[in-house]
Amino acid sequence: MNAKTVLPAVGMTAVSMVLTLAVVVMWLGTAMPWPVALVVGLGIDGGWLATLAYERRLAAQGDHSTPVTAVGWSFGLIATGVLIAHALTAEASTGAWLAVAWLPIAAKALWLVHGLWERTALTGEALDAIQGIQQEARDEAAVARARLRSEAATEETRLTAVTQAGARVAHVQAKTANTLSKAWSTLESAREGEDTARALTSVTRPVTPGVTSRWELPVWGPTEPVSAFALEGAPALSDEALEALVDRIRHSETPALSYREMANRFRAAGHSASEVRLRAAWKRVVAA
Repeated sequence: MNAKTVLPAVGMTAVSMVLTLAVVVMWLGTAMPWPVALVVGLGIDGGWLATLAYERRLAAQGDHSTPVTAVGWSFGLIATGVLIAHALTAEASTGAWLAVAWLPIAAKALWLVHGLWERTALTGEALDAIQGIQQEARDEAAVARARLRSEAATEETRLTAVTQAGARVAHVQAKTANTLSKAWSTLESAREGEDTARALTSVTRPVTPGVTSRWELPVWGPTEPVSAFALEGAPALSDEALEALVDRIRHSETPALSYREMANRFRAAGHSASEVRLRAAWKRVVAA
C-alpha cells in the first residue's frame, strides 16, 4: 500500500535532482569551471537528499524534527530558486524552464503526503473490522425500514377493511331506512284515506255498535348510521391494561405463547388494539 505514495515521491525527487544538477552545470558553467558548477549542484542535491533521509529515519521511529524539516524545505526552495533564475536569464525557452521549476517543491509535497499516509494507515484487520461494522449498521437500518414499512402497510390494510365494512353497513342501513320510510308513507296514506275509514267502520260497527275503530300505525323513527370505526367494539385499552392482558394471555400455557399465538387469542377474545401497540406491549412484557 505504501507504493501508492512512495513511488511518485521517489520519482519526482530523482527528476528534480537531475534537473537541478543539469541546470546548475549549464548555468554556472559559463561563469566558472564546470567541475565547480558540478560540485555546487551536487551540494544542493546532496543536502536535500541528506535531510530527506534523516526525516524518513525519524518518521520510521515515530518522531519528528522541525529544524530538519525546515532545512529540507530550504534546500527545496534553493533548488526551485535556481531553476527560476535560470529560466528568467535563459535566452530561449523561458516558458519551458519555468514550467519545470516547480518540480523540487512538488517532490517535497509528495514526501509530505507520503508521511501523512503512513501516520494514518491502518492494517488489513482493522479495515476489515471497520467494513464489518459499517455493513452491520447498514443491515440493521435496512431491516428497521422494512419492518416499519410492513407494519404501516398492515395497519393501512386493516383500516381500509374496517372503513369498507362500515361503509357497507351504512349503505344497508340507508337502503333499509328508505324502504321502511316508503312503507310507512304507504301505511299513513291508507290510514288517512276515507275509503279505509269507511271500511273499518263497516267492519267494526256490527260487532260493537257506536265504536269506530282507529288503525294505529307502528312506531317508526329515524335511525343513526353506524360509523366506519364502530366495528372496533370495546373502547381502546390503556397501555397498562394492554400489557397486563398480553402478559396473562402469554403465560396462559406452558411454555409461554409466541407473539403470533398470543395475538390470535387476543383477537379471538374480542379485544381490540392496533398491531403497533400490541407488538410494543409484547416487547415490554418480554423485556420485563
